Amino acid sequence: MVGREFGNGVRKVIERTGLTQRRLAELLGWQEAKISDLLAGKGGCTETEVRELLAYCRAPVAEREHLLALFRESGKVWLQIPADGVPDQVRTLIEHEKEANEIICWSMILVPGLLQIHEYIEAVTAKAQTVSADNRAATVAARAARGKILEGSRKFTFYVHEQALWLPVGGLDVWRSQLVHLLQLSVRPYITIRIVPRSIGVHAGASGDFRLMRFPKYPSMVYVESLRCSLFFDDKETVDLYENVLKDLATVALDEAGSREVINSILEGLQ
Repeated sequence: MVGREFGNGVRKVIERTGLTQRRLAELLGWQEAKISDLLAGKGGCTETEVRELLAYCRAPVAEREHLLALFRESGKVWLQIPADGVPDQVRTLIEHEKEANEIICWSMILVPGLLQIHEYIEAVTAKAQTVSADNRAATVAARAARGKILEGSRKFTFYVHEQALWLPVGGLDVWRSQLVHLLQLSVRPYITIRIVPRSIGVHAGASGDFRLMRFPKYPSMVYVESLRCSLFFDDKETVDLYENVLKDLATVALDEAGSREVINSILEGLQ
């Protein structure tokens, strides 16, 4: 997964030069396959060679150091501690959400971020210990913008615990508007919203929220966040574990029609 971000970053650097991969390889005295492997995150280069490529392409110093740091990363788990302390704004997450052709989310306490209305986001962000008052407006805007990926070129499935629907975030008007928004989204053919009822008690998803992203060309990835860090997993063993959690949630969650009935019943009680 780190190799993927590294490869995407180097590809952007090369594209800015206007050179083809073949021509750049000739100028560097490399085989073209070497650059192809580098962009695919497969390695095959030393750090010195990566520095040479980035310098030749005149990558800015900050961008160069960021890409070299990614190149040095290894292991199955990537821990990120964002400078602004807002996991939702991690650039890596945003990039991978855009690349995914299927996103499956599980949320226990709050409405999933991609489904939140602007006022709901404002209310949640206002209570976040990691977001300063000065950064609040920018953080809300960044989180709200992520919802733009909700379009028909990809598939979305949201498993939401019933208790998240009962949490009165932002007051009665915001609460009501958020539920109406969920109903409006739930009829889109590429969005599936399934509610896990409170009555089932403990369940496989009780260990916490996560999202699983599937890609056309890369292995699936799991994303988990906490207050100060974000974890990305793309090793098969871990991804399979979360896939099994989703299978268990699918067996206890209401179907789409039943889920809409639950949302409607809560909404009617708020009138």
